[in-house]
Amino acid sequence: MEQSTGPSQSRDEENQEDKESEVAAENTSVELNDSNLEDDVNEEPSHNTRVQKNHPPQLVIGDISSPMMTRHQSRLQEMQDQQHTVLSCFLSQLEPKKAHDAMKESSWIEAMQEELLQFKLQDVWDLVDLPKGHRAIGTKWIFRNKRDERGIVIRNKARLVAQGYTQEEGIDYEEVFAPVARIEAIRLFLAYASYMNFKVYQMDVKSAFLYGSIEEEVYVCQPPGFENPSYPDRVYKLKKALYGLHQAPRAWYDTLSSYLLDNGFERGVIDKTLFIKRKKKDILLVQIYVDDIIFGSTRDNMCKEFEDLMHQRFKMSSMGELTFFLGLQVQQKSDGIFICQSKYVQDILTKFGFSDSKPASTPMETHKQITADLEGEDMDVHHYRSMIGSLMYLTASRPDIMFPFCVCKIPNSDLGGANLDRKSTSGGCQFLGARLVSWQCKKQTTVSTSTTEAEYIAAASCCAQVLWIQNQMLDYGVTFLHTPIFIDNSSAISIVNNPVKHSKTKHIEIRYHFIRDCNEKKLVQLVKVHTDNQFADLFTKAFDVGRFTFLVTSVGMINSE
Repeated sequence: MEQSTGPSQSRDEENQEDKESEVAAENTSVELNDSNLEDDVNEEPSHNTRVQKNHPPQLVIGDISSPMMTRHQSRLQEMQDQQHTVLSCFLSQLEPKKAHDAMKESSWIEAMQEELLQFKLQDVWDLVDLPKGHRAIGTKWIFRNKRDERGIVIRNKARLVAQGYTQEEGIDYEEVFAPVARIEAIRLFLAYASYMNFKVYQMDVKSAFLYGSIEEEVYVCQPPGFENPSYPDRVYKLKKALYGLHQAPRAWYDTLSSYLLDNGFERGVIDKTLFIKRKKKDILLVQIYVDDIIFGSTRDNMCKEFEDLMHQRFKMSSMGELTFFLGLQVQQKSDGIFICQSKYVQDILTKFGFSDSKPASTPMETHKQITADLEGEDMDVHHYRSMIGSLMYLTASRPDIMFPFCVCKIPNSDLGGANLDRKSTSGGCQFLGARLVSWQCKKQTTVSTSTTEAEYIAAASCCAQVLWIQNQMLDYGVTFLHTPIFIDNSSAISIVNNPVKHSKTKHIEIRYHFIRDCNEKKLVQLVKVHTDNQFADLFTKAFDVGRFTFLVTSVGMINSE
């Protein structure tokens, strides 16, 4: 006889199964969320075929452009990241505004003490009573977190600066001019290094301005938080330059240039921040940008000798091969030297709230003209100028956004391109061999009455830049003559080759006619190029996707040849 199962027994078995499920869930410590499950779910049949799809880039963990690593390399990278993280735990990531706040953090106290130690080692000042008839310039602490390329705080930096805005000309300082390298000079330096196939290295001078001796009688207040308890009313008389003083950059440049000239270097004729040393057929090039130094040579041991020379006189940080300079990311490869500003782009996008914006195919729409909006709402002028200033520096490595940035501003031009004042846009792009080193986009100062006149003025502007490059290359030991300037306007070429004055050209300013003299001296020559192959169009007009892509690609192909 079979035994039937009653309702009570079924409930006991169900309760027992529920308890076992709860125990299993507690042991695995897994929380299940069944809020998105439905009762009526049809199970999909299994498929034996396999579908291959590209992994979405937004789901890739880490830097998508980073190279593949082995397991050993991955573990080493992870250990380095952990060391950076541990180090940053002992540093204050909050930058104090005043010395009073910094004195509460041990890491900032150590940073200030390290700065004052440099003052003592360099014999910067003497503690004296303030003479009658003189006044003391105030001092201030500036605090910064030093971060690596991943944004991790690696050290805290405290710098004591003088409040130079209170200085009076003729009393506290006289001549203050100090040469600074142009960004085109930096690109020309890198282009020449790429052509000669040598590595470029970087050095940094620690507390560079403290090495510059000053001639003026300057007194400064004692550092906030570090006043001498025995003589709180005394001041410091400076013997060396202090950051913030008007004469500090000049004093540092005089000290550095004198040291290099005394040790066999020559100073550039055109670029006074370029120093050259020659040994037979080899050359060592040193480019100075305030306290940052880049250098390279056709012979490796000359670079080592230069490093040793600098360490004998200054406290330096040898940073190895150049990878980051003046906001430019530099990649030195076997097929050339490449610069970009991808990190800077991300920073300014985040700063102005455009991180989530969608990318566009071209920098500017072709059918929209810039006009004055007289009925629009007023905007924050300071915010607008900050955005324009950020984009201005981005053009240091992005020639493709030059025209949209300038809005109407190569030798090519756009007759009457500016919708507001009808002034044409001129500019140019210059190559050293196949390497793009310089580009311009500028609105002309006068209204051109014809396309020929606009093109002629643009050619004159380009000629001026070519002459600068020619003279700059003389310091490198390279002579260029008969440099071709490509232009797509035959009439403008005729005006240069045939100096005949008539009603169509007599009103053109004399300062633009110097291109005729350069042509006669065989310094330059104007060459006709078809409009379709005029790369300078990139700097004067807005194009559709096809034309824009062609121009950008063409310039890139020239650089890669």
